[in-house]
Amino acid sequence: MTPQSPVRNLINGVIFVFLITVLGTSGYVAAGWNIADAFYMVIITIFSVGYEEVHPVQSAGLRALTMSIIVLGCTGMIYLTGAVVQFFTATQLQQFLGLKKMKSEIDHLQAHVIICGFGRIGSMLARDLRAGNARFVVIERSEQHVAQAREVGYLCVQGEATDEQTLIQAGIARAAVVATVLPDDAANVFITLSARSLNKSLRIIARGELPTTEGKLLHAGADQVVLPAHIGAERIAEIILYPESSRMIRNAELMRDFGHSLHNLGLDLSVVAVAHGSKFAGLSVEEIEQRAEGAFLIVAVNRGDGSTITRPAPHTRIAPGDGVVIIERAGRSARGEDAFTGEKGTA
Repeated sequence: MTPQSPVRNLINGVIFVFLITVLGTSGYVAAGWNIADAFYMVIITIFSVGYEEVHPVQSAGLRALTMSIIVLGCTGMIYLTGAVVQFFTATQLQQFLGLKKMKSEIDHLQAHVIICGFGRIGSMLARDLRAGNARFVVIERSEQHVAQAREVGYLCVQGEATDEQTLIQAGIARAAVVATVLPDDAANVFITLSARSLNKSLRIIARGELPTTEGKLLHAGADQVVLPAHIGAERIAEIILYPESSRMIRNAELMRDFGHSLHNLGLDLSVVAVAHGSKFAGLSVEEIEQRAEGAFLIVAVNRGDGSTITRPAPHTRIAPGDGVVIIERAGRSARGEDAFTGEKGTA
């Protein structure tokens, strides 16, 4: 016979004791007692307190009722007490076994990703990594966020990501990438320093809130720095300046799949505005790609008058105010975006 679950046993115990209480109280009320006295009598009888009887129990019917409440009530309370103990014991045991299993899974991970922080960006990153079948571990200090991460099946270590011991528990020595995405620049810098000291070959991607933090993160050992506010501003500008190209790149399902495929190959597809002070302004597509030394390719040009040139010829000139659709190596935005928006100079 399959044993019932602790929750079911607990519910059954509560229902049984409740029914005994209701029936016993009703029996005393039927004998002429008021509800308060009847309920009090049932409670002290069920819990075997041993106080004096509220009213004399002399008739055979009342004595039979009282004996029934003693036998059934005490039995029900014993059952209910056992169910409560079983429920809490089983819950704690399940939690312990779950944590032990999770620790074992983390200990067997190799070349995985560690996400420091499970806030808005961290949760979105975890979702995308799962969609890409990447192995990862989340580090989060908030109990609420830890519960959310574990609820959806993510491997999670509760603790401060700034603590080296927590990083070690997440398998920092065997990890391939650490993404520190906390909204605290100082914490991200400290995590970067700690992670780099624990694993020299680690790839570290750090989030920065302030542009001035980028240099500090790179100096601390980050391989790449992501500025969410900067990216958001670029995206808005892209939509305003080049709505057609933006819609083509971002919204079409086929293009989104194409973008994911490019990303898997280490490439990014984006629209970049050519500033008046850009060193590429006035040059041809061929000249720009030669100076870029293979960092990116120009696949389309959005003219300032609203027209679009797809598959531009090598001799096509890029003017200030144009928007160029480029395919570039992931993480090489300094050669792509900055080159088109920076001052003129030697490439």
